Amino acid sequence: MLSSAINSPKELQVYQLAYQLSMDLFEHSKSFPPEERYALTSQIRRSSRSVTLNLREAWAKRRYQPHLISKLRDSDGENSETETSIDYAFDCGYLSATDHKTLIEKNHIVGRMLGAMLKSPEKSAQKP
Repeated sequence: MLSSAINSPKELQVYQLAYQLSMDLFEHSKSFPPEERYALTSQIRRSSRSVTLNLREAWAKRRYQPHLISKLRDSDGENSETETSIDYAFDCGYLSATDHKTLIEKNHIVGRMLGAMLKSPEKSAQKP
């Protein structure tokens, strides 16, 4: 959770896992066909990176709970969008069943962590 004991959002387990997932997707997307460059490749990279980018904004706005919640919701929404892109990549034949399963599992863990933060935002907000 976000707390005053943590000095950077990079220390959050959810941030670290979401960052790793975005890097994994970056590596996998390198093999997507060229015709997907401005569609699925760009989309999966953008949404997966937005999870951590929104977590950083949540961290920066943690003193005001409504802003914190808003950015956590944005992060959760981007994570859900990423899941759909992972499914498209698999259904289009760009990911193996094993890679799809691994990526979806990481995505779901991030989603559960974000859900826990949204369920108890008071634990995530830094007290003034």
